[in-house]
Amino acid sequence: MSLALKYRPSTLDEIVGQDHLLAKGEVLRTLIEKNALLHSFFYGPPGCGKTTLARIIAKVLKYPFYELNATTLKIEDLRKIFKNYSNALEKPLIFIDEVHRLSKNQQEVLLPFMENNAALIIGASTENPYYSLTAAMRSRSHLFELKHVNNFSLHEQLEKILEKESIDINDEAKAFLVSSSAGDIRAMLNLLESAMALGSEISLKKLKSIRPYAMQAGSSEADSHYDLASAMIKSIRGSDIDASLYYVARLINGGEPAEFIARRLCILASEDIGNANPHALNLAASTLTIVKQIGYPEARISLAQLVIYLASSPKSNAAYMAINNALSVIKNGEIHPIPTNIKHDNINYLYPHNYGGWVEQNYLSKAMKFYETSKIGFEKTLSEWMGKIKRSQ
Repeated sequence: MSLALKYRPSTLDEIVGQDHLLAKGEVLRTLIEKNALLHSFFYGPPGCGKTTLARIIAKVLKYPFYELNATTLKIEDLRKIFKNYSNALEKPLIFIDEVHRLSKNQQEVLLPFMENNAALIIGASTENPYYSLTAAMRSRSHLFELKHVNNFSLHEQLEKILEKESIDINDEAKAFLVSSSAGDIRAMLNLLESAMALGSEISLKKLKSIRPYAMQAGSSEADSHYDLASAMIKSIRGSDIDASLYYVARLINGGEPAEFIARRLCILASEDIGNANPHALNLAASTLTIVKQIGYPEARISLAQLVIYLASSPKSNAAYMAINNALSVIKNGEIHPIPTNIKHDNINYLYPHNYGGWVEQNYLSKAMKFYETSKIGFEKTLSEWMGKIKRSQ
């Protein structure tokens, strides 16, 4: 039996690194212990315990456990499981991995069984499945994020296993086992097991001969996946091209997926550049599409081109602040009626094109101000356009 299977947690207390969900008194643990858990979807990086958690939930609740994968799932298989429990006193837990790949048709088959609680449905994904699930699925379920297991927790787990297995390795090799595994316990134990198969002595040199580069975290040092991404974003925001390229290179060299980097840059194009240079979002969207198609090593070139362009662009967070301001007002309870003139029946509506493109009329029942132009880059042009539109009358 592999080390990863041998030391797979079998109780909630044995799960490592998910205290925000499973510590005593936390929401998910409480729901499980009270048998009040609704259909749920877990997402998080590889090796953080999504499948293990689903297995433990089935064990705690004493539910038969069925493990499926959305990429190979057949609708008739689902119907067969539900049929087997149609008149049973117990219900199964159906675990679906890669849940973000469920088709709309597959989701529609699941819906009635979710509705009448014929089974407990738990899905898992390395991606946030929110936008791939239909509104009907989302309304019947909870979404929980599992985190990378931090290096401290990885180290603690490694020490326990080394002691139980009577494995003697030096601190340098231990540090590499932990830091190169990017929060993935399974990857850490697989590397240890492979090194053991090559001989009794486990050295840093031997470990690096199996895994020359750190996984995903972008560094074999203490810098985390999130810190590197943050450093890249802040360097671009600060218009430092060389620092931006350095951190994107760190991420690439560490095996960070090109899509993750491109998605972060798409967010930055709107949040930190916005309409100061609206072409930035177009280039970011194009880059995201490109890197999905070509992958590494060529994707590094497109990412570098985008990083240089974004760092060189004028910066404005006006759009970011505007939507935050609007959402804040709404969340604080300011829900105002829609003026009659812009409702669907068009009573007293003034059609701007009949007035040369703009005419003064009420679009809000209460005056509110959310957007403040920075007048930087193209935002200055947009501001001038707005002035000309209104002055034309």
